[in-house]
Amino acid sequence: MTETETIAYDVVVLGAGPVGENAADRAHAAGLSTAIVESELVGGECSYWACMPSKALLRPVIAQADARRLPGLAPANQGPLDAGAVLARRDDFASHWKDDGQVQWLDGAGIALYRGHGRLAGPRAVTVTAEDGTVTTLTARQAVVVATGTRAQLPGLRGLDDVRPWTSREATSARTAPGRLIVVGGGVVAAEMATAWQALGSRVTLLVRGKGLLSRMEPFAGELVGEALAEAGVDVRTGTSVESVTRENGTVVAVTGDGERIEADEILFATGRAPQTDDIGLDTVGLEPGSWLEVDDTLLVPGTDWLYGVGDVNHRALLTHQGKYQARIAGSVIAARASGTPLDEAPWGANVATADHHAVPQVVFTDPEVAAVGLSLAEAEQAGHRVRAVDVDFASVAGASLYGDGYKGRARMVVDLDEEILRGVTFVGPGVEELVQSATVAVAGQVPLDRLWHVVPPFPTLSEVWLRLLEAYRDN
Repeated sequence: MTETETIAYDVVVLGAGPVGENAADRAHAAGLSTAIVESELVGGECSYWACMPSKALLRPVIAQADARRLPGLAPANQGPLDAGAVLARRDDFASHWKDDGQVQWLDGAGIALYRGHGRLAGPRAVTVTAEDGTVTTLTARQAVVVATGTRAQLPGLRGLDDVRPWTSREATSARTAPGRLIVVGGGVVAAEMATAWQALGSRVTLLVRGKGLLSRMEPFAGELVGEALAEAGVDVRTGTSVESVTRENGTVVAVTGDGERIEADEILFATGRAPQTDDIGLDTVGLEPGSWLEVDDTLLVPGTDWLYGVGDVNHRALLTHQGKYQARIAGSVIAARASGTPLDEAPWGANVATADHHAVPQVVFTDPEVAAVGLSLAEAEQAGHRVRAVDVDFASVAGASLYGDGYKGRARMVVDLDEEILRGVTFVGPGVEELVQSATVAVAGQVPLDRLWHVVPPFPTLSEVWLRLLEAYRDN
């Protein structure tokens, strides 16, 4: 290992995924010299193994499901998807796992890229170890931003490494569809990947430890998605745990808590995420390696005046768009503090807004889609709000009928009865992903219900569900 030089920047960012890129871009745009460190591909998990390839896999599935609900589209109604064409398009969306374009963007933006493993080396210092063993030390005059994201968390089953299980990475980058696939988990990754690979020709068995899918969302969301998966041919088993896994002559054998043996060609564990902080030098600044980074609403790690944690590593919301929002806030905060500009840390501050995490939007790209923002009914009640849930079936919405026969969907708004605002909104149904932004505006902006009456939805669209929800609130 050869140390070469020490180079000073105003800001050093660990992790060049979308979150790290946004933090670096915002800091550099404010006139701060900025470096970013990445050990894998510039563009991160989202670009190559998560958001982009997974949605590229799912879009044809949803398009075909929409087509099957409509008359006059016979070719789209027949037969399975062309798996080869879908996977080839997926490869395009993942840039064939090459980061040339992302690197070009960094170069054009004037952000210095250091390839290698980055570790904190005490306050305001980062060492970067390149593949050839060369070590470069970067010092930060203003801030170090940790944006290293998360990795798949596998269960502690004996011999699991020998099985070579899929994680979300293998599930989004596989070259062919396995004949039989076991999916373990009940969250977003499990539901989406079961949806995709079933449609691409795999015989999927979905093993869910809990009572149902998408347990962190409104109960009807998981119920409707689970019903649709079963109708599509997925063997959905709730209340089922995996006690052991082996690979015998190339075949995966999973044994459930009931002693049943389930065989497959591959097994995907979608059982949670862990922070990528175990080997980034947290111990050199008095923090616990492998831990989530606690931050305040300016994304600063308490007890420091230079260390920031943005995106998944702070565990506020494991979503790319929310991490990018946090990164924009952090970049602006760092720039303001560097220039001595006072911060307006009140919500919706005119100078530098603090990071809000009460109106987080999310879409699950299954068939039907799930789109939600803010608190579920259970979360709102647990938080101490006096609330009421208002439910509407999409059958009452004229725009839903245009999606074809058999449209199944439901909407819920969680109303704060004391403040007459919305604490949360959930939509389930085909096409609802485009409704979530209007719900996010209503929840994040704390729009009074009496003002929402004057937001007129166009006819005939799915957005008429807003009028139906308001009418249900008024009439009951």
